[in-house]
Amino acid sequence: MTDTAQYDRPEPEGSSAAEGRTLDKASAGGRKALGDPATRGRTTIADGVVEKIAGLAARDVVGVHAMGTGLSRTFGAVRDRVPGGTKSVSRGVKAEVGEVQTALDLDIVVEYGVSIVEVARAVRENVVNAVERMTGLEVVEVNVAVGDVKLPDEDDDDEREQRVQ
Repeated sequence: MTDTAQYDRPEPEGSSAAEGRTLDKASAGGRKALGDPATRGRTTIADGVVEKIAGLAARDVVGVHAMGTGLSRTFGAVRDRVPGGTKSVSRGVKAEVGEVQTALDLDIVVEYGVSIVEVARAVRENVVNAVERMTGLEVVEVNVAVGDVKLPDEDDDDEREQRVQ
């Protein structure tokens, strides 16, 4: 019998590769097929990542003046003035991130004269789209709390002239 005939017949139970058994493509080269490379391993996304994405998406909505409660905006304004300090894009956003889902709470300040209901709807829509597109997480809820209204004649915390220069 030739070598090729030996590979064409069924192998008896318990035979080994040393006896001339052929290798299938999955185990060729001593490697075992593990499936799609994209499924090998685990990806975790930190709460802060989702908070930043949501914060930027919420700020993009027309009618949103600022993010955060009065106290967090005050501390943020002080922190922004410190040399080397940067604006916190996640101010006013709290995320709870699970394995496949996330829930978000946002505190916003709206411009006077806009429809709060419409702004909140647009914020939810923009945040859900951005977070789901960028993270692959399912956004189960976006709670929007409107903590203040920016009146036309009010000074911004960021726009006030510093008393000491």
